[in-house]
Amino acid sequence: MQVSVLGFGGSEVGYEGATARTVGRLLAGAIDAGLNVIDTAECYADSETLIGKSLGTRRRDVYVFTKCGHAGGWGRPNWSVSSILASVERSLRRLATDYVDLIQLHSCSLGELERGVAITALERARERGLARYIGYSGDGDAARYAVERGRFDTLQTSVNVADQEALELTLPIALERGLGVIAKRPIANVAWRYRRTPAEPYHRTYWSRLRTLEYAFLQREATAVATALRFTLSTPGVHTAIVGTAKPDRWEQNARLITAGALPRQLYREIRERWKAVADDSWRGQV
Repeated sequence: MQVSVLGFGGSEVGYEGATARTVGRLLAGAIDAGLNVIDTAECYADSETLIGKSLGTRRRDVYVFTKCGHAGGWGRPNWSVSSILASVERSLRRLATDYVDLIQLHSCSLGELERGVAITALERARERGLARYIGYSGDGDAARYAVERGRFDTLQTSVNVADQEALELTLPIALERGLGVIAKRPIANVAWRYRRTPAEPYHRTYWSRLRTLEYAFLQREATAVATALRFTLSTPGVHTAIVGTAKPDRWEQNARLITAGALPRQLYREIRERWKAVADDSWRGQV
């Protein structure tokens, strides 16, 4: 697959209750602008259904990725072969397609990966033509195991200015072994925008880290998001970065942010060196 450097993340359209009309406008504009990656999951509320209704004849213009393991909702995983295969089939119905280009285990624990049942389920889905490729979405030791196991085609993991564990733990091995790498949370949830501790727990870890990191570039509000996004895309091994939004004009804004290309090497090194100087062992990849 020749993927676009920016991909569309489907969590926001599901969790924020976007309308089918809004998602249709969003995806049409993004695809027209060159995006060809759409990433979603079975547990992102109505995300798969909204995307399926919106793509229509444009299905052939994009690569559709989804994730499995939480058919009963986040926090209620089921990694059995039967559950995963049933979930994949449900995802295909929702997405209105005969196959997905990539099916991923969604933050499957290290223990479950070692059992091997969930991986076998994905391999069966691929054998049956339900998916072209199989991948792992997650972080930390589980992600490293997935990369080293040699049975996955791709890794989706957190890569951003507030989450750099993967740059040493998994990306070098993924690059060496030829895995496709999908960066999630590439702009660190824009957590620096909060003046006080965010009410939403999802943003608190990055917010706290960024206050400690005190990156100078975050003081330049007009270019902070662009710098953060370009950092992720400049990281060796990253092929595409998934950015979620429920706002139709946000994709074009994000696309403009990366027109300057890779981050200058000196600035990239400064961000990495600051991380190495400040981060401790508790700063793990955020699942």
